[in-house]
Parts: sequence; C-alpha cells; structure tokens
Amino acid sequence: MSTEKAAKVWARAAAPDLALFEAIAKAAYAALPDQFRALSDALPIRIEELPSDDVIRDMGLESPFDLLGLYQGADIGRFRTDYLADGTPDMVFLYRRPILDVWAEGEETLGKLIAHVLVHEIGHHFGLSDADMDAIEARADLDSV
Repeated sequence: MSTEKAAKVWARAAAPDLALFEAIAKAAYAALPDQFRALSDALPIRIEELPSDDVIRDMGLESPFDLLGLYQGADIGRFRTDYLADGTPDMVFLYRRPILDVWAEGEETLGKLIAHVLVHEIGHHFGLSDADMDAIEARADLDSV
C-alpha cells in the first residue's frame, strides 16, 4: 500500500473500542500454539479500559498506564480450588488503553502486542520463565493476527 493510500486509511481510523479490542485479543489467542491454548483454555480473559483503583493501589502503580495486563489468581503449581477466596475465578485482564499507548509508540502490530501480553500473563499462571514465554511467542502464528 502506498504511503498516500495508507495516510487516507489512517486519517479515518479510530482506536478500537472494547468490542473490537476483544475480537483482536481472541484472534491473537487463537494464533498461539495449540498446546499452550489447550492448557489455558479454561482461563477467562477480560478486557478493561484501565486497571481498577484497587489494583493500582495494591501494586503501587504511579499511573494506570503502567500496567498492560494482569494475571489474577494463584499459579497452577500451588494447590487451590478454581476460585479465589472471594469467589472470583483466576483470570487474565488486558487493559485496552495502556496497550494502545504502547502500540502507538512502537513498531509491532496491535495483534502481536496483545499476543505478547497474553502469553506473559498466562505464562504467570503456569510459572513459566521468560525464555519459555519467548519460545511460545516464537512458535505462534502472529502474522495471522
């Protein structure tokens, strides 16, 4: 696509809303290796604009834009039920606005960035190392996102 044509497309583009962001996240998740997805299929993924005030306070964040995603719950290596003490299930949160900020400043596609955050947050659930998570990303079909 020519620069002129791309400029016309981007001039009319808007940031993806929550529904479109969720669709991109689903496509990014689907592009991850089958074996990884099979292990994490029951883990809910929730899209929110920003981390909650409680998360910001509990994590000591200076800004809600300091956090792209969050795994909430116990890692899979610890004994526990499927739910936290307050009855909420383990889940992954993706924070739309901070992710969009990082995307706007970088060179990755939005789908690849979301996949990266998903792999790292789900990886926390499994207690994976950064090297393990990098290997999962390398095997993912992120060009399809």
